[in-house]
Amino acid sequence: MVEEKRRHARVPIDIPLLFQVKGRSRERPGVAKDISVGGMFIESEEPQKFGSELLIRIRLPGSDQSLLLRGIVRWETSRGMGVQFSLLGALETHLITEITRRHAGGQPR
Repeated sequence: MVEEKRRHARVPIDIPLLFQVKGRSRERPGVAKDISVGGMFIESEEPQKFGSELLIRIRLPGSDQSLLLRGIVRWETSRGMGVQFSLLGALETHLITEITRRHAGGQPR
């Protein structure tokens, strides 16, 4: 059994996104597979190395616009990477909190 080291439990999602390494202009596609206010797992054919700083462009449920999230790669595999978010703004924190709350309590009828 693997010991869970995250402060915030992640919930499953399946949302396409674009990410780029800080300081580079090329955006790469990925899919957010889980999320919490602490971070997300990004499935990607081009996972980045540990310590890479990323800019992530994603449209979360409840938002009518794409958001720009900043994060750091904390681990990587051949199919993706675990990203820890840098400081989130109030809107981003609210949207992610609502996603996790809906998952924990089920979808409203």
